[in-house]
Amino acid sequence: MRTHHLSLAIIITSLQLSLGLSSAPRLTVAVVVDGMRQETLDQLRPYWQQGGLRTLSEEAYQTTVQFPHIVYGGSECVATLMTGTTPSDHGIAADTWFRRSDRTPHPILEDSEVQGIGCDLQRSPRNLLAATIGDVLRVRYGQRAQIYSLGLDANTSILMAGHAADGCCWLEPESAQWVSTSYYGDNIPKALSDWNEGTRRQELLLRTWTPRIDIDLYSAPTEQERKKGFNYTTEQLLQTPMANTMVIEAALALQRQTHMGEDNIPDLLCLNLTTRSPQATSDQLGSAEQEDMYLWLNQDLGYLIDRLSHIVGVQNLRIVVMGRPLLGQNTEALSAARMPAQFFNVDRAAALTGTYLMALYGTERWVDGGYGQSIYLNRTLIEQKHMSLPQLQQQVAAFLMDFEGVAAAFPFIEAVGSVALANTVNKRGFGDVVFTLQPHWLLKANDTQVLDHVVDTDPVVPVLIWSGAYQAFPTGITSATQIKSLLIE
Repeated sequence: MRTHHLSLAIIITSLQLSLGLSSAPRLTVAVVVDGMRQETLDQLRPYWQQGGLRTLSEEAYQTTVQFPHIVYGGSECVATLMTGTTPSDHGIAADTWFRRSDRTPHPILEDSEVQGIGCDLQRSPRNLLAATIGDVLRVRYGQRAQIYSLGLDANTSILMAGHAADGCCWLEPESAQWVSTSYYGDNIPKALSDWNEGTRRQELLLRTWTPRIDIDLYSAPTEQERKKGFNYTTEQLLQTPMANTMVIEAALALQRQTHMGEDNIPDLLCLNLTTRSPQATSDQLGSAEQEDMYLWLNQDLGYLIDRLSHIVGVQNLRIVVMGRPLLGQNTEALSAARMPAQFFNVDRAAALTGTYLMALYGTERWVDGGYGQSIYLNRTLIEQKHMSLPQLQQQVAAFLMDFEGVAAAFPFIEAVGSVALANTVNKRGFGDVVFTLQPHWLLKANDTQVLDHVVDTDPVVPVLIWSGAYQAFPTGITSATQIKSLLIE
């Protein structure tokens, strides 16, 4: 039996009940594709003589949208698309948040009250503060509406599922099995448990991914690829075409089991796919293997559209494909353009800030840590010393302004009122002092080349909405927050 701790009254208040769903298609399939860019779709269109991306390019309503908040290449984008709000309202600022009690980053959807099913992850949507498209369906139609989500990682799958889904599963990369969390019930759907035990999973795991066409026919092969091509097995499963194929085939199996879209009540099926290849360092097209991801994606989406059109009827089907920024800027391209990327070490900034406060106020641990674009002060110590938190925040903000790469620094309360940060910050995702970086500066963790966060201040992603029945859409769609309202009629 599913338990929900989010107040139903809060959910209902945010659902905009004046919008009706009576004319909605019987089945809406919402697809979030990691790393998909409009310029890549335009560049590769001549390669698609047929397939899903070809169908969408010719028949779908198409637009590009911006996110009205800073993007960190993580969960905040999915939450914005599915709720129609920004991180300041939906509460998901990034994949992780810094917990003061143990001074350690934690997954943003971590929930100690639930247990993993087939995995060790404890995740739930309880930290998502706004209602998703699926939550709207549940309030309107109760249990008559069916809502499922399948994806490549826990956060994306859960944020697409929302609070009220019937089931939510993601691929465990080592076993290639579908796993879930007890928030959505004690068991995963039967179609997916059958998949876990079936032979098709093993068939896909045994595949070797090699180029679909001659390497010289790709538009952007690297020199290494020209010499040796590329060759991957499922050791890197979630960054191969086989992972997308697994999601599509499992989704069709789930539809056959549940009969989604075969009655008059609107149903929602959420899918997460990817265009990220193993060697990709940005979302921009820069290799044959990344181009090959799009070719496979075209084939898989074509198969999905064809099968669902046949099963539920083309007039009862709507497919929504949305990009998600993932890897940010191409640092090699910046260097080639004589604008090399610079790295800002937030751990070092936090350590220097601690030393600065020690010089002013004595040898104590004044700083809990640094994470993302924040410095976290030791509030317990500040309270014990009867010191002014706002005064220390102002001093730290002024101190950070002397750091190379810092564009601006604010006490948290001032960051909330900043035009650049107003939609981005919330108290769970940011610390006492918030800073922004100058262009081409990247955050990274201490003593490692791994980026702490991928920061993108102006991402643009494609949105394609294909409907078998006639559907008029307004012009001038510019914000990712508008997509939810397009899908709620």
